[in-house]
Amino acid sequence: MPFAITQNCCNDASCLSVCPVNCIHPTPDEPDFGKTELLYIDPRSCIDCGACADACPVDAITRVSRLTPDQQIYADINADYYKDKPAVAEWGAPRFPVATVNELPPIDIAIVGTGPAACYTAQALLRVPGTNVTFYDRLPTAGGLARYGVAPDHLGTRRISEHFRGIFVHPRVTMKLGVEVGKDVDHVELARKFDSVGYAVGADKDRALEIPGIDLDGSVSARTLVGWYTGHPDVAADAIDLTGVDRVTIVGNGNVALDAARILTADPDRLDGTEIAPHALAELRRHRVREVVVLARRGPEFAAFTRSECKALVDRAGVDVVVAGPDGIVDAIDRLPLSAPASALAGATQVELGSQAHARRIVFAFGRAPAALHGSDSVQSIEVGVGEHAVELPTELVLLAIGYRGTPSPGIPFDDISGTIRNVGGRITAADGTPVPGCYVVGWAKRGATGGIGDNKIDAEETAEALLADVPTRGLARPVGWYGKVSAALGDRVSRAR
Repeated sequence: MPFAITQNCCNDASCLSVCPVNCIHPTPDEPDFGKTELLYIDPRSCIDCGACADACPVDAITRVSRLTPDQQIYADINADYYKDKPAVAEWGAPRFPVATVNELPPIDIAIVGTGPAACYTAQALLRVPGTNVTFYDRLPTAGGLARYGVAPDHLGTRRISEHFRGIFVHPRVTMKLGVEVGKDVDHVELARKFDSVGYAVGADKDRALEIPGIDLDGSVSARTLVGWYTGHPDVAADAIDLTGVDRVTIVGNGNVALDAARILTADPDRLDGTEIAPHALAELRRHRVREVVVLARRGPEFAAFTRSECKALVDRAGVDVVVAGPDGIVDAIDRLPLSAPASALAGATQVELGSQAHARRIVFAFGRAPAALHGSDSVQSIEVGVGEHAVELPTELVLLAIGYRGTPSPGIPFDDISGTIRNVGGRITAADGTPVPGCYVVGWAKRGATGGIGDNKIDAEETAEALLADVPTRGLARPVGWYGKVSAALGDRVSRAR
């Protein structure tokens, strides 16, 4: 009986390296890699060995015969991916570590950040004997996105933290928590102290939405809501007040938006026992949101969420999931292929935006973009554009979930357009394209805020390979003038370490 990959898939491709028959695709060498919601197991080639299930860090792989009723669809989804593909795909070109990997001198590397991108980078670097890694994180607890960005009821995905925990206690790893690079210690000082520095600082700023009323009280970043229910130390316990909130409107339809919709409409008893912040659970018990509207600017064929996240909402008892949009929206959803994210909404009831709800519900409003927020001191309604017309939807809380971008750090070359640290293949570059010696970047700070936790693994491998490839050239004995070049490239404009 073959195996199937289910909704927890993190796409880090750990399963690919252990499959003896190459039946898991897409691989990193194939065009689809990083573009599909899941990896897929070919039921025609799978030999039922279970190696992939053992390697999966988030328990996303199981035998088809053991799929629960609500997971049965994943057997079809895995098979559907291969319907137009040969039974056995050709092996791609093998990838090996840098040829001189065992001849490298001992090297000391600093990694700024402790999230998934940082951990995957350290994992790759620690394969090299003699490599020492020092993590820096401004927060008192390690984990980054894996700790503070994953919803508390996503127990499978949160297991990735256990996968990374071993890295933090590795004998060649040093942890410096509660230390903010750029403030408590500056970038040039790190470059002076370590042979290489890798930045895995993520994307911690919201993309701008410039519409009237956006600054009213009650207009809140979805990032704040996530930090509130995960207990992020930067988010106050009273950052979200649900008193008098009947309807919440979420601008954006990615997975963060769906996480927010699910938590706000969840049965608090089902969240009890998870890692949800106690203050968030208490607030959700006191005040029950009746309706959450998810605004999607485009149609269902362009849905930004993943199918598995949407299916988790549809399959949940006690909360209706309906759609709103132009005439024919239900038929358009029903015509979507099985692998399309919005196909999970097939058969959903269509309602008018703003209509009376007879039960708690989540409304997916497609083809509906926000035009303005209205209210005297705080948000009372949101104006939603509908073609040449507009609907004013009463709402007491608006969550902005339209994506993130990085924040510039003094002295680090930054691209204001992309919101990322300037780099080529993970090597940090100055404005003129000149590489900054010994300085690297990985994760969202490198490629932009796209992809989930597992997507950082291949990204990290690229950066780690670039770093290791540069070591023989730079060597442990740094060339004359090396520190001066780093100082000039980064700019010695911030205060020295205290």
